Amino acid sequence: MSLRLATRLARRELRGGLRGFRVFLACLTLGVAAIAAVGSVRQAIMTGLAQEGAALLGGDAQIELTYRFADEAETAWMEQNADRVSEVVDFRSMAVTRSDAPQRGLTQVKAIDEAYPLIGAVRLSPEISLSEALDGNATLPGAVMDPVLIERLGLDIGDSFALGTQDFVLAAALISEPDAAGDGFTLGPRTLVRTTDLKNSGLLQPGTLFSTKYRMDLPVGADLTEVSEQAESVLQGSGLRWTDARNGAPGIAEFVSRLGAFLVLVGLSGLAVGGIGVSAAVRAYLARKTETIATLRTLGADRATIFQTYLIQIGVLSVVGIAAGVALGGLAPILLAPLIESRLPVPAVFSVYPQPLFESALYGLLTALLFTLWPLARAEDVRAATLFRDALSSARRLPRTAYLLATGLALATLIATAAWFSGSPWLTLWTGGGFVGALVLLALSAQGIRYVAKRAATRARGRPALRWALAAISDPREGAASVVLSLGLGLSVLAAVGQIDGTLRNAISGNLPDVAPSYFFVDIQKDQMPGFSSRLENDPGVTRVESAPMLRGIISQINGQPAYQVAGDHWVLEGDRGVTYSDNAPQNARITAGEWWPEDYSGPPQISFAAEEAEEMGLKLGDELTVNILGRDITATITSLREVDFSNAGMGFIMSMNPSALAGAPHSFIATVYAEEEAEAAILQDLATQFPNITAIRVRDAIDRVSGLLAGLASATSYGAGVSLLTGFLVLIGAAAAGEPARRYEAAILKTIGADRRRILLSFGLRSALLGAAAGCVALLAGILGGWAVATFIFDTSFAVIWPSALGIVAAGLAVTLLAGLFFALRPLSVSPARVLRASD
Repeated sequence: MSLRLATRLARRELRGGLRGFRVFLACLTLGVAAIAAVGSVRQAIMTGLAQEGAALLGGDAQIELTYRFADEAETAWMEQNADRVSEVVDFRSMAVTRSDAPQRGLTQVKAIDEAYPLIGAVRLSPEISLSEALDGNATLPGAVMDPVLIERLGLDIGDSFALGTQDFVLAAALISEPDAAGDGFTLGPRTLVRTTDLKNSGLLQPGTLFSTKYRMDLPVGADLTEVSEQAESVLQGSGLRWTDARNGAPGIAEFVSRLGAFLVLVGLSGLAVGGIGVSAAVRAYLARKTETIATLRTLGADRATIFQTYLIQIGVLSVVGIAAGVALGGLAPILLAPLIESRLPVPAVFSVYPQPLFESALYGLLTALLFTLWPLARAEDVRAATLFRDALSSARRLPRTAYLLATGLALATLIATAAWFSGSPWLTLWTGGGFVGALVLLALSAQGIRYVAKRAATRARGRPALRWALAAISDPREGAASVVLSLGLGLSVLAAVGQIDGTLRNAISGNLPDVAPSYFFVDIQKDQMPGFSSRLENDPGVTRVESAPMLRGIISQINGQPAYQVAGDHWVLEGDRGVTYSDNAPQNARITAGEWWPEDYSGPPQISFAAEEAEEMGLKLGDELTVNILGRDITATITSLREVDFSNAGMGFIMSMNPSALAGAPHSFIATVYAEEEAEAAILQDLATQFPNITAIRVRDAIDRVSGLLAGLASATSYGAGVSLLTGFLVLIGAAAAGEPARRYEAAILKTIGADRRRILLSFGLRSALLGAAAGCVALLAGILGGWAVATFIFDTSFAVIWPSALGIVAAGLAVTLLAGLFFALRPLSVSPARVLRASD
């Protein structure tokens, strides 16, 4: 028999329509569409970031300096190479209202010059120009403020407020700023003022915490790579951080890329659930074709012809489902573009992007191949002698070795493809391993459920409805495995997301009342420390105060080599890090290696480094670090490693140096205050009144801000998991629909022996409820294991089961299965037994 004959037979079979393949097509289409949509949205955002890089950055290029302004040489270089330069100063402060009962709020201040913004425009309400708003009135300079902060402080346009010791008049509400997305995460709403109006505020003193950003409008045709290299060469040792329009918001781009890759992996779980439905649909279809296959074998068709015939047929249907999914996933983001854009804080360019569509199609093709090979391989075992028997049920469980190897190869190719496209091989491998582990656990559980049901059925004497339900679950033809696998995998993903989200929230806020400080106070000047400490020492509501000198530094070299060449992209090298100094080791520090320097040590600079981070970066005792602090390179030797606990929201420094190494460097102090909640308001009021330049950061507010971001991430992931659950529900409906003839026959037999409709319906309901509860419990176990693995090995935090989410998963499994089972049980109950039994003769 030739391939041509197999093609002709497949074409004839396809003329019969899509009966039995609707769930097949729906599962494949939905899974592919979810991956295509996620990939298209990710590509739209990345394209928007690339096209609007200059607008997001606020210029063609930017030089950022830490806690200092550009010196004459740096300013001269920028003016020589740029057509225009704009200086932006960014820092946190407290906005204080001028009223009988002053209100205080943390704000992220952006101090600007006349050239701002180089690109784009600031939108205000009322609609006046930014220059007019910042001119203020006859007595006070103007400011514009985020509407959230305006409402929080109870201000109206025209009211006055203070930043430090400088008063401002609120001229307008800040609706949008062109470079907002490039500014990254902030703890407080934005306030815009002119830098020149802050000269009497006391907020930009030497040593205070601020950053300066110099945005440059470069000449047309300027080579960004060449200009960047020139800046690094000419301004070497200045501690500058260079960013340009090629990646105007690098943090956002990296975040979107990683989140998109993770959501694609979550979408793959939905495709895996759909694969179970695909497999079940193919198996059910081939079961109906037993007589046809046996007849073909009688007429001389060999194994290869049978396999090729149905492989071609399933392949054509798979292409149709994949094409529909690609079309749906590619067009949906375009049709929903206005809604998506309104919820995005960054620009996005929605269009048809070939790469994510190709990626989703490839995933769909590999998934279809993976889940159809097995039932197709078993179909070729049908012999002519089994013309009137259930050939597929009596065939051997495992296909021939060649098909097992092909199935394994398809699985390996699918995981390798996902690792390649995601850009995170280890994340993909761990996720793929989790999915495979969940499938194995669910498959074993399905067998265990059937075994337990079979044993329990013999002990359910006197309870006919329960006994019938247990006997049906133990029957391999009833599809218990399909229900547990399809619904269970979707619920497993949801359970894991719920456990991870709850664990992260608990890790951030669960123990705050016991271990976290009430406030962080920054920008405390050295001469203010005695008065600051005196106020807190005399307050019975204060349980503990910790303070330390604080500078910020950038690690530029390790042992004379560029730091990134030695330690890669470790987070410690991403930006500046806190640096402190002390004669003696902190009381709560545990030295794990080396020794602290002697008191009053005045030799070559030494540094004590955080032990865990040193291990991750490959640092050891004796290594030399070059740290750029305020534009000055300080090379110090690592002489000790110590434990630093960042989990309690308290004070912790990656680097601590001997005092003489930082002698003469302008700096301020940071303090953490642990106090009873009732005392917090009075502490803030007294210290803010006495020291207007000090910034207070309430830890609970910061936690709420981070928790809000986590909620958004959890929601995005839950939507992806929801696709898996929806696909599982479709598979469940398909399994219930496929089992309707068997239930019709079963109901007819039971009616014949005297069972009434109520008892039969109760039996069907118990069957569905028991399977749903079992699937929910197994999914819960898989989700808890997945949540534990992520919490332990990725986030390195403690894990505790989030029971409300856990119980919700079990309830969802029970409810969904029960509803689907009862819906498809109603028609079998209404059919006459005589009619059903006559038809089966």
